[in-house]
Amino acid sequence: MENGDIPENANEHCPGPQSESAGKSDSCAGCPNQEACATAPKGPDPDLVAIAERMSTVKHKILVLSGKGGVGKSTFSAQLSFALAGMDHQVGLMDIDICGPSMPKMLGLEGHEIHQSNLGWSPVYVEENLGVMSIGFMLPNSDEAVVWRGPRKNALIKQFLKDVYWRDIDYLVVDAPPGTSDEHISIVQYLQATGIDGAIIVTTPQEVSLIDVRKEVSFCKKVGVPVLGVVENMSGLSQPLADVKFMEIGSSIDVTQDVISCLRENAPELLNVLACSEVFDSSGGGAERMCREMGVPFLGKVPLDPQLCKAAEQGKSCFEGNNKCSVSAPALKSIIQKVLASMTE
Repeated sequence: MENGDIPENANEHCPGPQSESAGKSDSCAGCPNQEACATAPKGPDPDLVAIAERMSTVKHKILVLSGKGGVGKSTFSAQLSFALAGMDHQVGLMDIDICGPSMPKMLGLEGHEIHQSNLGWSPVYVEENLGVMSIGFMLPNSDEAVVWRGPRKNALIKQFLKDVYWRDIDYLVVDAPPGTSDEHISIVQYLQATGIDGAIIVTTPQEVSLIDVRKEVSFCKKVGVPVLGVVENMSGLSQPLADVKFMEIGSSIDVTQDVISCLRENAPELLNVLACSEVFDSSGGGAERMCREMGVPFLGKVPLDPQLCKAAEQGKSCFEGNNKCSVSAPALKSIIQKVLASMTE
């Protein structure tokens, strides 16, 4: 981003986000971008050379973004990484959600620590071909709050990029915090020279979430990051009827066993159907319509699947083993195949 790349909502006489006076000049007063511009790195950074050298062993870099928190972005990042590793790719997952790191939990790595070698920081490995880096590994306990301002966050992100020894990897998945903040500006600036394949944006169907996704798409366009596509997560609740819990209306009496017994006796074939329910209002057309309007790819929908929630809680892949998700795994696989295809075009 050059000094001349002025945000559309900037004040008159904006000096530009890369100017030394960005966020500090009189013309910046009251600008919605003032804090982000003031804390973002300015001018040529000598560490960019070291970052470029580290990233030279990384073939593809994917950012995973969201407009709001709680839409399943980190779950998607974790399962994307599991899926790529399951295809025998060498994968790195970098968690730059400094104040809300969830990757140690979502990959079953709680309690692990980062180790230093003569080559740099070593990621924590889930499998031989899936390494993870997160501030969560650096905290004394998982309840410890990270209360940092922008410059300190930027410094840690830079350290993750220039000091972590990823080895030769095929994919680096970067799980970013929600919104467009210091972390986003920093990661784009640090990686821009090394090439970012693009960003995947995760949302839920309702308009209150899509409002912020539009801003996320706008951010990507302004900073020159291709949008690989948008994923509509929690797109309706889907689960096998046999897994549904039934309650008497107006009471807390569980009648599940009665219902299941009745179905087994009278209509056993119904136990193999999916029970679906719209959880969020998507009457506005959801993410698919928004993508058409904004000219970005729509990658697909992932249902709200209790099995996927369980896999995420246990830090497991939803694609194999006892945690294989019959409902959400096929949807995720289809989305991931679209992403990989778009990166090879």
